Amino acid sequence: MAQEFLALNALIIALELYSYPSYLYWHNDQDVGMKIAIIPARGGSKRIPHKNTKQFCGKPIIAYSIEAALASGIFERVIVSTDAQDIADIAQAYGAEVPFLRPAHVADDHATTLDVIQHTLIELDITPSPTAFICCIYATAPFVTPERLATGLTILTHYQLDYCFSAAEFCYPIQRALRLNATGQISMFQPEHANTRSQDLEPAYHDAGQFYWGTSAAFMAGKPFFSGNVRPVILPLSQVQDIDTPDDWYKAEFLFELLQRNKIREEIN
Repeated sequence: MAQEFLALNALIIALELYSYPSYLYWHNDQDVGMKIAIIPARGGSKRIPHKNTKQFCGKPIIAYSIEAALASGIFERVIVSTDAQDIADIAQAYGAEVPFLRPAHVADDHATTLDVIQHTLIELDITPSPTAFICCIYATAPFVTPERLATGLTILTHYQLDYCFSAAEFCYPIQRALRLNATGQISMFQPEHANTRSQDLEPAYHDAGQFYWGTSAAFMAGKPFFSGNVRPVILPLSQVQDIDTPDDWYKAEFLFELLQRNKIREEIN
């Protein structure tokens, strides 16, 4: 079953690359219910000050998430949930709605993504339903694309899932991960795999931190993102980069500029 799903995931991504406009039109022609994008963007980033509005390759980083959501043609509304007026102003300038400012109890260091989504759904008076589809898109996801958002919705509705989220394969076998002890010595987490061939090890995946599709019923029920009736959209590693530290930011800009140069070169050729 896992192999069948990975094959379907690859097929959908191939359709994105070669016939995205007609593919998306086919999907939107189906009456699958209400679709709303929610972009959480609080103002109190610690490790990267003003992270959600910091300039990234020429524009505020949140602009990429807003533009991808709008360009997808999927959503009835694109909502930014923030506690900061400066973020609200930038979000509105790029076409998103900011119908309220988020209160302090869902804007501190302990507020989770699920807390923010639930608060937004309550504010918008959206009734929990299996046919109301919500997509949480992170504000610092410059690699997110309209095509990937469409793929996520397709997988979510095709399999009648609670959630569908972006993921990527670990670039190195996790079975060979090492731990460092207090004296500076290392040991393997799974020493039984010290001599196992890489091709014989089970692939492992991680959250790509771009988007999380789900039904409003699943979000409001507080169902976990990574277990149960959930499937991923597997992304190429070349389009995935966590942005949590200044070093992450530097690497993300480098990768983004490289991808943009390759895209321009392909268009010219």
